[in-house]
Amino acid sequence: MKVVILAGGLGTRISEESHLKPKPMIEIGGQPILWHIMKYYSSFGFHDFVICCGYKGHIIKEYFADYYLHRSDVTFDFSAENRMTVHANVAEPWRVTLVDTGLNTQTGGRVKRVQKYIGNESFMLTYGDGVSNVNLKALLAQHRSSGKVVTLTGIQPGGRFGVLDLDESGKTVSGFREKAKEDGGWINGGFMAMTPEVFEYLKEEEGCILEREPLERLAQEGNLGIYKHHGFWQCMDTQRDRGLLESLWRQGKASWKVWEDAT
Repeated sequence: MKVVILAGGLGTRISEESHLKPKPMIEIGGQPILWHIMKYYSSFGFHDFVICCGYKGHIIKEYFADYYLHRSDVTFDFSAENRMTVHANVAEPWRVTLVDTGLNTQTGGRVKRVQKYIGNESFMLTYGDGVSNVNLKALLAQHRSSGKVVTLTGIQPGGRFGVLDLDESGKTVSGFREKAKEDGGWINGGFMAMTPEVFEYLKEEEGCILEREPLERLAQEGNLGIYKHHGFWQCMDTQRDRGLLESLWRQGKASWKVWEDAT
């Protein structure tokens, strides 16, 4: 199953670094947060990624173009026809497709523009600026059994985000509300599972925002499910957020770090 990662936004709220690189390339523990997200998915057996690039997307492409070389031991023999020998390959079991989805394209338009790389199959989707220890297997199992077009991961971080209204079952999103103050509401934390039918709700135009009309329509139709996550979740919107994630990583308390380091 493919994993689509939205990595094309401008990251204006963390502009101290995002004026130099795309937000998903801002580093935590010496690696881009995009790498952390991919390592997390890979630990659950998801190795096929489609990255929606936009702002400074060439930096993401260059990172992956050099990834194999940078993580291997290499001998350059300039006395033997400039031969290069790779000795120890510690690269990942990943297949990474990098797609230029436009500089100013909104989230829905970006997803629609990578449809041809996904095909007629279900896929995972998340944002390129947030980490979590959500159980991806449980998320996918609930999604498959529910018959919903989209299942998103719901979290309860506090009152500075817009919130989701749920129906009586507590498993279906019935609507969206504006930001509320500490009312215990659930918000969209990313880490979504989708069937290919979602493309019928999306448009390639720049202004198509996934979280607006497409998800709102799905909610009204009863086709938007929620997987409630009570564990760790953190987005990286500001330098304060980045500092928190960096601190957790350095202290060995990064809840999303579930993989074993290569030896």
